[in-house]
Amino acid sequence: MQKIIIEQLQVPTLIGVYDWERTQATNLLLTLSLDVDISNATISDNVNDTVDYGKVAEHVKQVASETSFELLEALGRRICESVLAVFTVDKITLKIEKPDILPDATTVSVIMAFDKRGITSI
Repeated sequence: MQKIIIEQLQVPTLIGVYDWERTQATNLLLTLSLDVDISNATISDNVNDTVDYGKVAEHVKQVASETSFELLEALGRRICESVLAVFTVDKITLKIEKPDILPDATTVSVIMAFDKRGITSI
């Protein structure tokens, strides 16, 4: 198994527990690591033999734009389950970063992994 990695994809979404967080979209940074079989694409040089990372990125942004979760954990689950349902991916590891949310920290992040059976070890 090989990996396709999308690093720090900027994803605007309405997310947060506090009232002041729910007044406008927050730009999250998502890093996705997709376990995929790219062996055929290495020979064919054809995007149809791999997972189109551009389509994955747009799909993730679309999913996030349609939600208004309070927790990063809930948003992460929705994204992971959706990517697994739509694309030929065996496992997804997702890191969601929420920049500038704590005064003394650059970012807060949540990391999770899912496969076709559900949440799994990273």
